[in-house]
Amino acid sequence: MNQIINPVEKVDAAFLYIIGISLVLLTLITITMIWFVVKYRRSRNPVPADIRGNWKLEVIWTAIPTAIALSMFWVGWSSYAGLRNVPANALEIETIAQMYSWIFRYPDGKESDNEIVVPRGHPIRLNVTSDDVIHGLFIPAFRIKVDAVPGVHTYAWFYPEKNGKFSVQCTEFCGIGHADMTAELRVVSEEDYNLWLKSDEK
Repeated sequence: MNQIINPVEKVDAAFLYIIGISLVLLTLITITMIWFVVKYRRSRNPVPADIRGNWKLEVIWTAIPTAIALSMFWVGWSSYAGLRNVPANALEIETIAQMYSWIFRYPDGKESDNEIVVPRGHPIRLNVTSDDVIHGLFIPAFRIKVDAVPGVHTYAWFYPEKNGKFSVQCTEFCGIGHADMTAELRVVSEEDYNLWLKSDEK
């Protein structure tokens, strides 16, 4: 089996890249502006220079921003593709939103309310829809944010690499109980997951 690349890593890398480029540009532009203000102040240069028609400068200030923008697009696209390309062996869990709870249905027919239990080290695909109004499935720890829309079936996937408990929230205002529409994602070992499937716990 090919090694699975956790999409969290790509999303974080994209944010760091864009923020890093932005900070570098902010620093360079600020330094350049201060240098121009000092070097080309009116007392030293009463007659301004005319640089119109300088094709070299025009090529530089067109090519550099274009290259930066394209590099940001490429990094962002790579992270987006990582979020959409689900590994073939992913465990599929039906995820149904309703006012004001989440229902999760597993391949063997087991169903849980407001709690997802998944095995560590296995890709998980959530098939998302809604029974009533628009909801938003948000799992911050795994950088997942997808709308649950009535009549529309979409998906999100993640790769849990360590045990733990993580929050699940609704991010679309769906009524007076919206603030209470939360759930818990529990990542456990394969053995504990199989035991949970066989238990009466919901």
